[in-house]
Amino acid sequence: MSASGKHQFALLRTRRFLPLFLTQFLGAFNDNFFKSALAMLITFRLADSAGLDSRIMVNVAAGVFILPFFLFSAPASDLADRYDRAYLMRLVKFAEVVIMGMAAVGFQLQNIWLLLAVLFLMGAQSTFFSPAKFSILPQHLEEDELIAGNGLIQTGTYLAILTGTILGGLLILTPGGLLRVGAGVVAVAAAGWWTSLYIPPTRPIDPHRRVSADVVRRTAALVADVYPHRNVFCAVLGISWFWLVGATFLAQFPTYARLVLGADEQVATLFLAVFSMGIGLGSMACNAVLKGEISVRYVPAAAVGISLASALLWLASHRPPLAPGHAAIGVGAFLAVPANLAVLACLFAISFCGGLYIVPLYAAIQYLTPEDRMAGVIACSNVTDSLFMVLSAAGSGLLLAAGFRIPQIFLVMAVLTVLAALLIHRGVRQYGGRTEG
Repeated sequence: MSASGKHQFALLRTRRFLPLFLTQFLGAFNDNFFKSALAMLITFRLADSAGLDSRIMVNVAAGVFILPFFLFSAPASDLADRYDRAYLMRLVKFAEVVIMGMAAVGFQLQNIWLLLAVLFLMGAQSTFFSPAKFSILPQHLEEDELIAGNGLIQTGTYLAILTGTILGGLLILTPGGLLRVGAGVVAVAAAGWWTSLYIPPTRPIDPHRRVSADVVRRTAALVADVYPHRNVFCAVLGISWFWLVGATFLAQFPTYARLVLGADEQVATLFLAVFSMGIGLGSMACNAVLKGEISVRYVPAAAVGISLASALLWLASHRPPLAPGHAAIGVGAFLAVPANLAVLACLFAISFCGGLYIVPLYAAIQYLTPEDRMAGVIACSNVTDSLFMVLSAAGSGLLLAAGFRIPQIFLVMAVLTVLAALLIHRGVRQYGGRTEG
């Protein structure tokens, strides 16, 4: 029986889905566990001891993790077509165990350069894992299970991001934290490799596919190959816009909490928790809304929902300037103010609509793309996702340098997302085909 005829959580009882779900969850957890621990370690210890600016080094670390998606997405797609995708994922997960062993050494030595090298390698293994992960779903799931499967993957991913980010930041600076985090990343990587052993094998799509060493030309060819297929390309750009919006909000949470709301880092963590839960619940709601049907007809409405909630967040953020020497409030004091509950409601609405927005786009790509081109489309999506996240960081920096306050950035995102919704709606109408439902 398909996911449209039974609860979507039934997929978690099948071997064709559960091992992949667990492998993805553990990988996303480990990425963010390590990145969060490293960011805290750089900010409060390593940058100062090395005579470096912590603000610059944290941004360097973010760039180091994204860079492999530009460099290696093309060969990653070729490998996903040349080999059994389950076998390739097992190799990538084994590489993660080795890389995390290097991370454990780096934490003990407190060597910032070794840890940045490990971060680059973690980005690389994520790059090689992604095309295989998303392109294997249509091989193991029925057509009307793709919405449910993608919804569960997105839900698990954001729960993993939330828990990994919180635990990494909390543990690393505690007594014995370097040893615990080092052992933890190795243990989680080993668990991810073990679960990958149970992912059912698939037949290679093109055993004779060449893996080009000219990554620049091959990456350009990836995008050029997808562009003529405008329905798929529209979905790829729609996904990338989601990552731009998400990256913009997540990057602003710490300073928004401190400088606008006068709150401490625990409130910023609360924002992350609400945002992650909203995306998870929105992702799961897709199957109930669409009843297993692959359709993007609600995606423009979800984008409008993101825009409206962003504008309301701007309104809810209108506060008098903080007094000099204002003492940051904690979660309890923050929740005692009714206006702050409106902020949380807006953040939840933005992220819930984000879940409704992103899942149908992934499912549409998997449904519309021929099997022999799937890995290439996912790799193209990785390239554009990375580009849009870089644009998010650059655009936010330029707006802040121009004198914009953080709530005004939220308003800019509201306006731009309306424009994105119009473009998506046009793409669905003109090129929708089977995705219109």
